[in-house]
Amino acid sequence: MTALPPDHTPSGASTGAGNAAPAPEVRVMFDRIAGRYDLMNLLISAFQEPRWRRRLVDAAGLRPGDAALDVASGTGKVAADLSTRVGASGRILGVDLSPGMTAVAQRRYANQPGLGYMVGNAMDLPTGDGEFDAATIAFGMRNLPDYRRGFAEMARSVRPGGRVLCLEIARPRSRLARFMRWWFDRIVPVIGRLAGQGPAYGYLVRSVQAYPSPERIAEIMTEVGLVDVRWTGLTGGIVTLHQGTVPER
Repeated sequence: MTALPPDHTPSGASTGAGNAAPAPEVRVMFDRIAGRYDLMNLLISAFQEPRWRRRLVDAAGLRPGDAALDVASGTGKVAADLSTRVGASGRILGVDLSPGMTAVAQRRYANQPGLGYMVGNAMDLPTGDGEFDAATIAFGMRNLPDYRRGFAEMARSVRPGGRVLCLEIARPRSRLARFMRWWFDRIVPVIGRLAGQGPAYGYLVRSVQAYPSPERIAEIMTEVGLVDVRWTGLTGGIVTLHQGTVPER
């Protein structure tokens, strides 16, 4: 396979069913930005990212001793927060396509009991059926080539009665969200350029613009067999938190 140039950036376009970018392109891009990813997330979210993450972790409803899976785990923050809920007797696994991002997570949380990270593909998760009490994905679904398969793999990995949750940037429609939308479309690319990562954060904006509506994501979750599917808009709808339950057999 021909190696990708180090400055190559995927388009961020969507096929409707998923992100059009081949997985190797997405992996190379995230490897490249791994060192600055957390700071950039804080800046481009206008310092809202920690609050959004707390909402996701709260919604997972984990208890001490539970097990959870975090897909597209990146530098590991969501998985680490989940780990504080399950305690030393629980288990959290973070899976990410990017070796660079995974390496950051492994270094950062090496001493946290019951918490592990590995490189893996969301389209074919390295998990057993019904292995976890919950599965989460934060700001990663829009990068997947097949949204339906991504949700199906998460649902497969969760026991009956467990939860599947997705936190993702959306295209807000409320007046309250107009500023955040302007910030995201106009200011985020500038921040990316100033940080020397303009193409990657241009991709970010394009991938959000191509991502399906919250209503369509809820439909996809229902189509893969999840029940009690619902979603909530955060910060005026700039972010949506989707939740679904794996049905009892």
